[in-house]
Parts: sequence; C-alpha cells; structure tokens
Amino acid sequence: MPCRTNEELQNLVEEAKREAPAGKVADYIPALEKANSSDLSAAIFYPDGTCYSAGDIKDQFTLQSISKVISLALALMDRGEEKVFSLVGQEPTGDPFNSIVKLESHSPNKPLNPMINAGALAVTHLIAGVDVTERLERLLCFIQDLTGNHSITYNKDIAESEFETAFLNRALCYFMKQHCVIDEDVEELMNLYTKQCAIEMNSLDLARMGCVLAMDGVDPLNGRQLIPFHIARICKTFMVTCGMYNASGEFAIKVGIPAKSGVSGGVMGAVPGRFGIGIYGPALDEKGNSIAGLKLLDIMSKKYSLSMF
Repeated sequence: MPCRTNEELQNLVEEAKREAPAGKVADYIPALEKANSSDLSAAIFYPDGTCYSAGDIKDQFTLQSISKVISLALALMDRGEEKVFSLVGQEPTGDPFNSIVKLESHSPNKPLNPMINAGALAVTHLIAGVDVTERLERLLCFIQDLTGNHSITYNKDIAESEFETAFLNRALCYFMKQHCVIDEDVEELMNLYTKQCAIEMNSLDLARMGCVLAMDGVDPLNGRQLIPFHIARICKTFMVTCGMYNASGEFAIKVGIPAKSGVSGGVMGAVPGRFGIGIYGPALDEKGNSIAGLKLLDIMSKKYSLSMF
C-alpha cells in the first residue's frame, strides 16, 4: 500500500497546505464563500475497506462539478452511448468550464464533452424520470450506493444560491435548446442541475466513490457491479482528458491518474485497480481547481508512483 498510516498521510497534507494561501475560495456562488480557505482534508480508500485519512475528514462539501462524472454514468446507463454522444461530444477543450464559445463556433452546435458545464447540463437533461423529484432521487440513490452512505443528500442553501445566480448556465441551456440539444423547460433543468451540484459529502465518501471507479464500477466491499465496466471506463477516460478543467493536460503529465475536481474544492481520484482518493481544499487556483489538493496529488503521485503513463 502506498500510504500505510494516518500519520503518513497527515504529513503529506501538512506539506500541501502550504499552497493554500495562494488560492481563493469560489465567490461567484455566494454560499461557497463561507468556506475556510486554509482547510485541507484527504482520504484514501482501498478495495479491502482499509481507509487512511488526514485533516478534518468530517468536513462536508458539495460535489459541484465532481457530480458530472456520476450523472454521466447514470445517463449512459439510462440512455446508452449512442443517445448520449449524439448530444454531447467526446473531445477535450482548452476553454474555461463555463465557456459558451465552442457551442457557437463548433459544428454541430453541441457541447464538446460532458465535463464542461454545457455538456453536463445536456447529460443531466438525459437522466430518466417523470419530474425533477424522481430524477434527483434516482441520482441520490445512485450516489448513496456508490459511497455506501445512505444519509447523503443535497445542501438546500447552496442549491438555492446556485439556482438564483446561474445566469450563464441558463444562457448555455437556452442556446442548446435553440439547437435541439435539450428539449425540456430550462428552469426545470436548472432546478435539477443546481441540486445535483449541491449534493454534499465528506472526503471519505468521495474516496470510496473513487474506489468504485478505480475497480471498474465494482463495489469492492460487496462485489456489486454498480456501474457497468464499459461505462466506468468511459467515465475514467473523461476524468483523464477533461476532469481538471483546462488544466487537464498538465495534470495528466504531473499526476497521471483519472480525477475530477469541483469549485467547492473537492477532488475525486481513481487510481486504476488500486484505490480511491477524496480531497477537500476550498482554496482554488485560477482555473478552479483546489490549489492545495493539486499539490497533494502531485506529491502523492511522485512518492507512490501513481501515474498510469
């Protein structure tokens, strides 16, 4: 095992925390501004159930863009690859995660991949259910199974804050509706998407979810195939190529594992065949990634030879 004690992981966390003052907590969603920029916690979850953790592991945070990986898995299970990828592309983009540029300039006018906001909105649109309540409940139940934590829900205050300020995401939706990528009421989709992003957990939950992906969709503790093998592979591939916003290429070179970040400061890592990683550090760099979280993963990758390349 790369990390053998909580103390060993704590030492790495303390080293990475030195980067936090150079970052800034997300402020474009008002409710996220309340986070403590100096926080950093991490968990490593192994297939045999062994877990090592460091920092305030019980700190709750919202998934934000990390939820894009899980909604993609569910949409693929609901609709199949042909349908999903007829509406969303499979190529990386060097643009910011909330950019509208490629929607306008790319032909056909569909999002380039499911990890940018436009693509994630199109994917969430495909989650099956008769209404927002049923679709959200299905997504929550899926995440509860992936984490083994059936108390997980969404943060109502953050969901409301996101819903009230999501003007750019609404613009993306209206553009996609004009071009027949989505065909539902925009406010209904925004209601579902903002609740999806506000689903809340801690680093341990995130690490266990990462472990399921690392083990090709199998829950290692009970042997259940929660995500079909080929869908888990697709999700991990997108995590490598697009998971760290427009820093994904540099991250692949420096760290070299499938990972997905969110603007709350969460990072989920899946080291193929080995273990899952959950990190929370709300101070972000200019691209929206946890600045101390990236440093921690860089340190771990070098120390434990994690890169898959």
